[in-house]
Amino acid sequence: MIAIIKSLHITALAIWCAGLILLPVLMQIYGRRGDLKTQSGFTEFRWLTHYSYTLVVTPAAVIAVAAGTILIFALEILDVWMMAKLMAVAGMVLLHAWLGFLIVHAGEGHGNYHMPPVALSLLVLLPLIGIVLWLVLAKPDLSDLAALFPDFLLEPRGNQLPARWDPL
Repeated sequence: MIAIIKSLHITALAIWCAGLILLPVLMQIYGRRGDLKTQSGFTEFRWLTHYSYTLVVTPAAVIAVAAGTILIFALEILDVWMMAKLMAVAGMVLLHAWLGFLIVHAGEGHGNYHMPPVALSLLVLLPLIGIVLWLVLAKPDLSDLAALFPDFLLEPRGNQLPARWDPL
């Protein structure tokens, strides 16, 4: 069962990362075309960006995160490298949300929206993907890095969860 979840996680992660690379390139190329001012050009741009984001990239992200969460709890992985990986994945999620924001605004602007240089997002995305791959494949001992944090961040506080947050 773990092998199936791992393969699902890896496949969804590959599709999500490929989509996060494709969307800025697509928005950069199609968002700057001259025929975007025509109805057919705008419709093509809107269709490509909207449907690739909502029907491919976002479901792949949800599946990747859900399968990864299941693997964390099933394999009981609570190492420092995993926490660092989760921070890198959180950066990818923020970039994913920003691209969705740009797609919505570009689609509602009917060609009048000034597209920021979204290809620059690749300068953030590609190192994040590389960090995730390195952390997962190398599983480095980051305990020296964790020792730099203050003690109160590394210890449980001993407080109970508020009743409204306690699922049990």
